Amino acid sequence: MYDVIIVGGGPAGVAAGIYTARKKLKTLLMTEEFGGQSIVSDDIQNWIGDAHISGFDLAKKLEAHLRTYSDDVDIKIPEKAVEVKRIGDGLTAMGFEVKTDKNNVYQARAVILASGARRRKLNIPGEDRLNGKGVVYCSTCDAPLFKDKAVAVVGGGNAGLEAVVDLFPYASKIYLLEFGETLKGDQVSQEEVKKNQKVEILFFAETREILGDKFVAGLKYSHRKTGEEKILDVKGVFVEIGSVPNSEMVKGLVALDKYGQVIIDSKHSTTSEPGIFAAGDVTDDPYKQNNISVGDAVKAALAAYNYLLKNK
Repeated sequence: MYDVIIVGGGPAGVAAGIYTARKKLKTLLMTEEFGGQSIVSDDIQNWIGDAHISGFDLAKKLEAHLRTYSDDVDIKIPEKAVEVKRIGDGLTAMGFEVKTDKNNVYQARAVILASGARRRKLNIPGEDRLNGKGVVYCSTCDAPLFKDKAVAVVGGGNAGLEAVVDLFPYASKIYLLEFGETLKGDQVSQEEVKKNQKVEILFFAETREILGDKFVAGLKYSHRKTGEEKILDVKGVFVEIGSVPNSEMVKGLVALDKYGQVIIDSKHSTTSEPGIFAAGDVTDDPYKQNNISVGDAVKAALAAYNYLLKNK
């Protein structure tokens, strides 16, 4: 039995692993890949200590740092947690079991959830059928494929604004569709997007259908105030409407909010279930930032250490 199992290999998971290792806790960290959602970012400018770093390079640095503690941390990659359950009840409780997609079962006295989130889909006609054929979820990966073509970006938050910026050197025209009446991303990013002549911002825009046979040929949307439907002549649709927390493995075990986020006490990163801690994008922390995820994960690791001391 391990002292701690950490689920996730993004900034939160790695930070937790480094701190549990430094506390000499026998740790297992499982992840599908290192880096989390930021691995697709071409230029991260707010990671403290690096004015510019790509998501790929950040992932490599995180993994390399964690592996310096290989004596105390077992790394299982690629491996995904699919279920977490308590071993025993009440006074007989021994800890937790974590079942994985490889049908392995690991046991630990405490668990730190740092499983992050995944991209949210539009769930409209044409999206799945044309996925990879003009419908994309990673602007860093696919922006160069749309050189001299008109594209649509759905979502006016930070992810959508970043996608628009990624498309500046390539697309001939960029439609930015926002469901509400204002953009929601950082002010600096908003200003950068608004001043570019390639960009046309469409507010109160509700996407209805992605058109095309073998490849994307257009995007149908309606104006939420007038009900008027229009079709944009685009060859690509970048879906940037947020994320879904990867919390399915603890559903029914810990308290989740209406969005499926793990509810935590931010003071100690504790959950409703004693012995389970959480940090990062899987939680209800309102600020989905790498630096905050790292800090919360450090709190989770230290809180787990204190929990284990008190429950020998």
